[in-house]
Amino acid sequence: MIKQLAKCIREYKKLTVITLLLIIGEVVIEIFIPFITANLVDKIDKGAEMSEVIKTGLILAAMAVVSLSFGALAGYTCSKASAGFAKNVRKDVFEKIQTFTFGNIDKFSSSSLVTRLTTDVSNVQMSYMMIIRTAVRSPMMLIFAIVMAYIMGGALAGTFVVVVPVLAFGLIFVAKKAMPAFRSVFRKYDRLNESVEENVRAMRVVKGFSREEYEKQKFNNAADDIRKDFTKAERIVALNGPLMQFCIYFNMAFVLLVGSNMVITGKGINVGHMSAMLTYGMQILISMMMLSMIFVIITISAESAKRICEVLSEQPALTNPDEPVTEIKDGSIDFDGVSFKYSEKAEKDALADIDLHIKSGMIVGIIGGTGSSKSTLVQLIPRLYDTTHGSVRVGGVDVREYDIETLRNSVAMVLQKNLLFAGTIADNLRWGNKDASMDDIITASKIAQAHDFVDSFPEGYETYIEQGGSNVSGGQKQRLCIARALLKKPKILILDDSTSAVDTKTDALIREGFRQYLPDTTKIIIAQRISSVQDADLIIVMDNGRISAQGTHEQLLASSDIYREVYEQQSNGGDSDE
Repeated sequence: MIKQLAKCIREYKKLTVITLLLIIGEVVIEIFIPFITANLVDKIDKGAEMSEVIKTGLILAAMAVVSLSFGALAGYTCSKASAGFAKNVRKDVFEKIQTFTFGNIDKFSSSSLVTRLTTDVSNVQMSYMMIIRTAVRSPMMLIFAIVMAYIMGGALAGTFVVVVPVLAFGLIFVAKKAMPAFRSVFRKYDRLNESVEENVRAMRVVKGFSREEYEKQKFNNAADDIRKDFTKAERIVALNGPLMQFCIYFNMAFVLLVGSNMVITGKGINVGHMSAMLTYGMQILISMMMLSMIFVIITISAESAKRICEVLSEQPALTNPDEPVTEIKDGSIDFDGVSFKYSEKAEKDALADIDLHIKSGMIVGIIGGTGSSKSTLVQLIPRLYDTTHGSVRVGGVDVREYDIETLRNSVAMVLQKNLLFAGTIADNLRWGNKDASMDDIITASKIAQAHDFVDSFPEGYETYIEQGGSNVSGGQKQRLCIARALLKKPKILILDDSTSAVDTKTDALIREGFRQYLPDTTKIIIAQRISSVQDADLIIVMDNGRISAQGTHEQLLASSDIYREVYEQQSNGGDSDE
């Protein structure tokens, strides 16, 4: 885990090393200041001249200024190094997520990935900052101060033989008890983010059913669960304070009582040495206190680091072959004995025994009831999932032999859940082709029957689309998504129930545009309305993950009971638009 995260330091190694060197310089100077002060006290006690006092005082002042400068510079370089490290972690995690397949994302959930990119990275950043600054400073200060305490105080430094182990034992006990509570907190953060994400996306549904109070209560329950776990963890961590105070006051009392007696009786130390012992004692215990704080932060961030490394270590379910094919001949599609299940643990195949052959340029319609795996079938074409058995070929080549980017650039999908991004209409359409000219955009929009309504907006194609496309209607959103897909100029175009929100006249105009402007592109249309597919070259009827029947409209009316029943229901008024 540490080795994996260390790779994210990269260009900030130099700043990290500089921070460490500055910290070492600061600690060395701070360690010698009490030593010089003790000697000055002894000289004053023996009747030193004022010039010697002033000289030593100036040296101490200069050392204090240098130590302060080292500390300030270390804070600057440390903040830059830790912020840069966090930037690299976020970058690496985000880029890793971009390689994930649907299966990988399903494993983590989108809300969990957001938590890992935000809260978890912030925790790791804080931990890194503490490690390269305080976690170096405190152990060095602890070791050097103990050494100097023994040099200055001799047997009096024996107090640390008692204090340090007691404090160390307390820290280990606290960490061991607090870790499970912190681990539980981060899992609950995922659920809290999931609740927020669902609520924001489904805002219209929540308001439409007046469920605001229910959603508030659900959120409050999730937030209260986090509060309880954090309270439990912090209650355990709070034991550090009393334990630290006990050790500090025990040390002060011991040094003052025993040290004063040794000074009075003249047994080995003088006033200067005892004052140095008090200073070193405070440095030792403050170092222990800082170590306890570091321990707590690292305890919290250890779970965050583990969760981040889970993402970085995750292997994409789909990868490029060693020598990928980078050219697709045409838009022909062949399913040969294909079966598919979403998980190895699944008892039932989502698709079974699929044999299907589509020539390049054909218009293919797919109909079937809810849950008949229509969407699953087409998701195998751009290799969003791999088959469990059998093969899918595009342009005569197994999709697993293609370069994934090449394959997906040749297949344009308009999914059931149409998504527009915040930005102008033109920006959204250029997702299909970043180099598309305005003429290209207008042509694609006309084919998708989107140009007229876009042109009616005061700012036309520069009209700003709110996040998720909340300021356009469902039908407008669908047509913009179709135009975006057309700009890819794909060899295969897949519309997954993507005209459900438009009327039958507009639907027919879109299909006519496909025939006229995309004669060489293979068009696959998943639809609920027979009218959307009845003029297709081939219609596939899906039922329970299998192909129940296939043929033209007339052939299926004669041979398929399912197709005939749907057609008759819609012809007799089931489809009011028609």
